[in-house]
Amino acid sequence: MDVGRITQINVSPGGVPKLPVSEARVGPLGIEGDGHNDTENHGGPERALCLYSLERIEALRREGHPIAPGSAGENVTISGLDWDRVRPGSRLRLGSSVLVEVTRFTTPCKTIRGSFLGGDFNRIHHALHPGWSRVYARVLQGGVIRPGDAVELVDRDDPTS
Repeated sequence: MDVGRITQINVSPGGVPKLPVSEARVGPLGIEGDGHNDTENHGGPERALCLYSLERIEALRREGHPIAPGSAGENVTISGLDWDRVRPGSRLRLGSSVLVEVTRFTTPCKTIRGSFLGGDFNRIHHALHPGWSRVYARVLQGGVIRPGDAVELVDRDDPTS
């Protein structure tokens, strides 16, 4: 079993950075109160949540990038999870009630260029740097999440997931 923690939950009325909140209600379209300026490329049921790894953010900072949790637009920053195992089809339990399924790797866009040295937002493009991308997820079961909640990578064949 692969278990991590929610480090930070991030929302904004639209655009980046997304700022931390102390708890969030998650529904079919993502976190209540979170918005998107570009609804053609962000949001909707298949891109309800954007998730990213704190360890990847810290490694990018060591490379000199000015990235921080929420600055690249992720809703949920996760620590302690083997990010190489998080890919399309993966299911994650967030806290005690929320269940999500990763739908795809995100395609970074110019709106997050301020988080990268020289504006190189493609540093987290999956095709160019496998294992460094954020991911989008659909919500299979909603509920409330808080920083510190467990994040578990669950087996798709597990009857409780």
